[in-house]
Amino acid sequence: MRSYYPCEQVRAAEAPLLAALPEGTLMRRAAFGLARVAAAELRSRTGAVAGRRVTLLVGSGDNGGDALWAGAFLRRRGVAVTALLLDPQRAHRAGLAALRAAGGRAVPADPDRIGDPDLVLDGVVGISGRGPLRPAAAAVVEQITAPIVAVDTPSGVDPDTGAVDGPAVTAAVTVTFGAYKPVHALAPTRCGRVELVDIGLELPPPCMVAAEPAEIGAIWPVPGADDDKYSQGVVGIVAGSARFPGAGVLCAGAAVAATSGMVRYAGSAAPVVLARFPEVVAAPSFAEAGRVQAWVIGPGGGTDHQAADTLRDVLATDLPVLVDADGLTLLSRQPDLVRGRRAPTLLTPHAGEFARLTGRRPEPDRVAAVRALAADWRVHVLLKGRSTLIANPDGHVFVNEAGGSWAATAGAGDVLSGMIGALMSAGMAPDLAAAAGARAHSTAADLAARGGHDLAARGGEPGWAAPTSASAILDRVPAAVRSLRGMAES
Repeated sequence: MRSYYPCEQVRAAEAPLLAALPEGTLMRRAAFGLARVAAAELRSRTGAVAGRRVTLLVGSGDNGGDALWAGAFLRRRGVAVTALLLDPQRAHRAGLAALRAAGGRAVPADPDRIGDPDLVLDGVVGISGRGPLRPAAAAVVEQITAPIVAVDTPSGVDPDTGAVDGPAVTAAVTVTFGAYKPVHALAPTRCGRVELVDIGLELPPPCMVAAEPAEIGAIWPVPGADDDKYSQGVVGIVAGSARFPGAGVLCAGAAVAATSGMVRYAGSAAPVVLARFPEVVAAPSFAEAGRVQAWVIGPGGGTDHQAADTLRDVLATDLPVLVDADGLTLLSRQPDLVRGRRAPTLLTPHAGEFARLTGRRPEPDRVAAVRALAADWRVHVLLKGRSTLIANPDGHVFVNEAGGSWAATAGAGDVLSGMIGALMSAGMAPDLAAAAGARAHSTAADLAARGGHDLAARGGEPGWAAPTSASAILDRVPAAVRSLRGMAES
């Protein structure tokens, strides 16, 4: 698992080290790691380190000191280093002295002094900074065309929420010290690739984690020698309607593709579902569906009185239930249907559905918002997005950074619900099933966009990609599961 820590916890973990070590030791330790990553970036982009040019954007805090010390280390490797000081009177003294002693230049920051660097280090503000870049810094950043390596977090991006409300840095690489911060998962397009430098912090158990693909592959249900179609999990799907039959096809088909032992479908779209997936066991209504281990309800089901009655009946069972799409709209009118449930309930809203449930959008602090809903309603919540968040009622959060937005297409959420429902029917806890389903879903979307080419098999090179569809994502679910399983076994 990759763990993420809010800045307050990171500062608390730094405090005993700062007290125990000689002054400046922790900063030089971080800066050495920063310089190492910057040198590797220079080599990969230009083929060399010595003789290349690096510009430092230096603020008045410790991140400016990190950048200055890193500049001194780069000078020792033959890099030409120029520091642009945004506040020369408050620049970190020891770092500035080290840079000058190594032969680096330091000048007041000005857009005209950026020059033509091969790389820029962003040391404007660190994890204590909030809000957008100030005008002087924004004017300099606006003129930069070289790739930027952010020091700890990209300046102007909130380190705890990933929110951006004005000018901010967009980094190619972010080098973070001691621990990953929430911004690294919540603002991936601002952070770029994230490199962690270990500086010896002792950290508490995390409240926000991301499961690695191999970990998801390792827990994906696989039938054993004594399993049959019932023991592998039977999932019930209440989705689709005469108006939206495709939702039933996508949701039930995804449950089939995610290796559910059996899929029982209940609803008016049964003929269309069976035409595509004859292995599904169909019934015209929930009352006639038969026994299952978990239910998925909502996608394309409508919001009329009949749909509301069916939702009430499903939630009255003592089984795990996933509620999505139209089911969430119905819940926004009758939240007590889930607030008092004893069996596990998973809600899977996008931002607009979240607003209907709570009366407010989840931004800017999506983590706090999803935790609050899960705690208030005593449910599990999956908040969709490129960085999908899954919170349980006790406040623990899984995050799945998809690595792209190929799943942002109509019907993709129906596929996700079916996949997660299949995992829940196999006995997986709702938050873990949601995390596993989200990772496999994003992998399937990526495979669909890239014509089925497995990134892991191609060394992680993204290659070409094209817009995709929910049907294409559904078709790639088995390949995505195989890919994750392969990572676990290799």
